[in-house]
Amino acid sequence: MKLYYAKDSCALAPHIALEEANAHYSAIAVDLAAGQQRSSDYLKINSKGRVPSLITDQGVLTETPAILNYIARLHPAATLIPIGDPYSLALADSFNSYLCSTVHVAHAHGARGERWVNDESTFAAMKAKVPETMTASFELIQSELFRGPWVLGSQYSVCDAYLFTICRWLAWDNVNLSDFPRIATHFETMSARPAVQRVMLLHA
Repeated sequence: MKLYYAKDSCALAPHIALEEANAHYSAIAVDLAAGQQRSSDYLKINSKGRVPSLITDQGVLTETPAILNYIARLHPAATLIPIGDPYSLALADSFNSYLCSTVHVAHAHGARGERWVNDESTFAAMKAKVPETMTASFELIQSELFRGPWVLGSQYSVCDAYLFTICRWLAWDNVNLSDFPRIATHFETMSARPAVQRVMLLHA
């Protein structure tokens, strides 16, 4: 497998999952600042012009939740999702979908206003809203979605890699992780995992 990733992007989550699964893969950096994601070569891989992209022997996968699910199912021995528990599995899908469809989008309003509006004069207002929306998202995560000590409870999962990834963006969003003590503890625990430390050497 080949993982196309970019530093400080959501591709960190599947990168961690691949390491946790002890998967055989190579990681290829995409320079977003240089616009490499819009190059003709990369668009042949992922016509969305985004990361992550995972090249498998069956084809290309995009979208973080789908890639996380694929990695976990491809390596069941790593127990990265609760495959045998339909309800817990649905909770994992629900959590990852929330991060993808709501939290990531709220964060993107700070630097990617052109995705939603053409009037550049509105970009500042969109960015100013980000601390509020990200704070509200993490209040919900801490109070209702995070079971502890891991997202799903006692079992580590790909949800934890995804949450760790999003947490790294909070400082850029002018949100203090320390305001969410349960999530802050989780972040520290994740930071100490060997797989995370290996991956962070490429994402630092």
